[in-house]
Parts: sequence; C-alpha cells; structure tokens
Amino acid sequence: MKQLKERILSDGKCFDGGILKVDNFINHQMDPVLMREMAKELVRRFANHPINKVITIEASGIAPAIMVLFAKKKTPSTMENMLVTEVFSFTKNKSYSVCVSGDYLTKDDRVLFIDDFLANGNAAYGIIDLVEQAGATLEGM
Repeated sequence: MKQLKERILSDGKCFDGGILKVDNFINHQMDPVLMREMAKELVRRFANHPINKVITIEASGIAPAIMVLFAKKKTPSTMENMLVTEVFSFTKNKSYSVCVSGDYLTKDDRVLFIDDFLANGNAAYGIIDLVEQAGATLEGM
C-alpha cells in the first residue's frame, strides 16, 4: 500500500536490531485516515475469501485490526476452553503465553490474522498454532 510505505519512509524510525518504530501513526498515536485506507486495502485483498473472524494479539496489533477477536497475552482465570501458545516478542526480547477461548475460535471459523508489523513472524506462528488447535482455517495474514 503506497500510503503506508510513504508514511513509514517519512515518519518511521529504525533502531538497532531491525526494530521499526511507527508509534507516531500506528502503535501509540493513530492516524485515522491512514487506518481507514489500510482497512480498505485489507478488504480489497481478502474480498474473495470467506472470512468470518479476524484475530490479532492484544496491544500494538489492535489499531489496524479494530473490532476483532483478541488473543490475550495473559491467561485470565475466568477464560473457559482455553487454547494457549507461546510467542517470542522481538521488541521485548522475551516469550509469553497467548491465549484465546475455544468458544470464540472454532472449527467453523475462517480466520484473517492482522498485526502491526511482523518482525520475525513469531506472532504469526503463535496465531497459526491457535488456529490449528481450534481446527479453524487460516485464510490469510
């Protein structure tokens, strides 16, 4: 998407270790016009897929994936039928558990995973694991 690429080049900051900081328009502060254009692009790219569920890992992936199923970073004591995986965070340099209720991610779901940026794909691997545990189908990311 041209607008996103231009915004990354003009406002993104690169840090040691390959970290791209975009918190002034995606993570910490959001540009609603850019978010709308990103949403339109996601709809365009996946228009031919029978998606009925969009998932992200809570925190920075929320903005581009608003109104979705959140894979939680902490295992709540009230969650029933929990599906759990481990994810290594590139930016935090540590592993953490990610979970979702199997009541909300089922074998009937056709899933699109949306996150802000994929550093090494670890978040994607975690979501793939959760989708497989649920018996759902991953349509794209």
